[in-house]
Amino acid sequence: MNKISIISLFSLLLLSLLLTLSAVAQDRSDRPNILFISIDDLNDWIGAMNTHPQVQTPNMDRLAERGTLFTNAHVQAPLCNPSRVSVMTGLRPTTTGIYNLAPLHHELESTKNVVTIPEYFEEFGYSTYAVGKVFHNASSNKATFQHEGTETRFFGPVPDDKIVDIPLDMVDHPLIDWGVYPVEGDSLIKDYRFASWAVDRLDEIGSEEQDHPFFMAVGFWLPHVPLYTTQQWFDLYPDEKDIVLPSAPELERDDVPDFAWKIHWHLPEPRLSWLLEHNQWHAKVRAYLATISFIDSQVGRVLDALEENGLSDDTIVVLWSDHGYHLGEKGITGKNSLWERSTRVPLIFAGPGVTAGARSSQPAELLDLYPTLIDLTGLPENENLEGLSLMPQLKYADAYRERPAITTHNPGNHSVRSHRWRYIRYADGSEELYDHFRDPHEWSNLAGNSDYSGVIEDHAKWLPKEEAPHAAGSRHRLLEEIDGEWYWEGERIEFENLIR
Repeated sequence: MNKISIISLFSLLLLSLLLTLSAVAQDRSDRPNILFISIDDLNDWIGAMNTHPQVQTPNMDRLAERGTLFTNAHVQAPLCNPSRVSVMTGLRPTTTGIYNLAPLHHELESTKNVVTIPEYFEEFGYSTYAVGKVFHNASSNKATFQHEGTETRFFGPVPDDKIVDIPLDMVDHPLIDWGVYPVEGDSLIKDYRFASWAVDRLDEIGSEEQDHPFFMAVGFWLPHVPLYTTQQWFDLYPDEKDIVLPSAPELERDDVPDFAWKIHWHLPEPRLSWLLEHNQWHAKVRAYLATISFIDSQVGRVLDALEENGLSDDTIVVLWSDHGYHLGEKGITGKNSLWERSTRVPLIFAGPGVTAGARSSQPAELLDLYPTLIDLTGLPENENLEGLSLMPQLKYADAYRERPAITTHNPGNHSVRSHRWRYIRYADGSEELYDHFRDPHEWSNLAGNSDYSGVIEDHAKWLPKEEAPHAAGSRHRLLEEIDGEWYWEGERIEFENLIR
């Protein structure tokens, strides 16, 4: 090959390289942005899901109208930290060993180097932002995102004295309170300031030509306890006597295995029996509804800023909650259960590549967010993820999905939720089975009926085959039965007090 041929070949190779780099740069700038909105302790009480007749959530509803709402979406763990770790890493609690409020994923040797969603998108040219409760702890935000809001994740100023002044003899926790926040306006509430930070960043992004797409995570605290918000949001709802309460008949507990209370019971929330005794059930439900509407208004502020800055058409919006919340169902308030009220959450996708005005009743897991966002943005597959992309359902809401949604609450305790059924198996082998076509409230446990052995067998095959033990530093607590007596961390307790 002569010198001219070599130079010509080199020139062609250089031109090809420059064209490739140009195409990569063009692909990077043309990729859609991502607005990633998480809400703490929000169950399925949003207007678009038709689950509470009085709830007012116009902003989440309009987001659902311009996207796809998953009406059968469930969490991987019914508790904040393990649920959020699973979402952000794309791994199940049974893989990471993170089942409890500790440890954080970046504190654990086995997970500290796992590439989280924002880190993966940063690798492909995204600018990443976070404010509020995205991970369970703000330190995880700082360790993960390029730009992080300085506001802490905690609620904000609290009253000098609790609003509910009846002694909470069942619990003694500073967060367990509800009522009208004693200030004028919303600006002191941290969630308002989280939304303001996001609005300011979107204003900045919209005012300048961007070379990189953005991934912005906005995490809201409410309706996590304390259930405080200002008077205007309480005013959306009728007086307490006219609040519609959840259906919670005593009979729904009759066929629940004792072990269910073992995994749930130590949660700093009063039982329904306490709310009834002290005439607080209506008040707590009203406060929960009011805080939902307040958070909906903050979601609306962020969505408005996205639109006002001309970013809506180029941004994928995903909204989700880290777990559900009982308001008296099964005789409890709070989370930490494997029943529908604790595992089912709103999940909405909207934006480029998403069918508008669609509702999918196929089972979905929050574990699926990571691979779905990769598909929607055209990034290379991350082969380390355990979720499934929801792209088939985002194109055609009724597209069949075989795999059910699996929720885990400590090793050995799992729920399998398919299109029709919920199957629960506890660590002691006890079981529950509910037919959601005929029994949406999960009032009748069919597990003891041999007619449904085939259904149980079909669902049991999805139970995890291997389970990591509690990770170091989990600080998990044990309720043990020894010779027919119940002990909480070595102290004997009365079982009736445990479930009352």
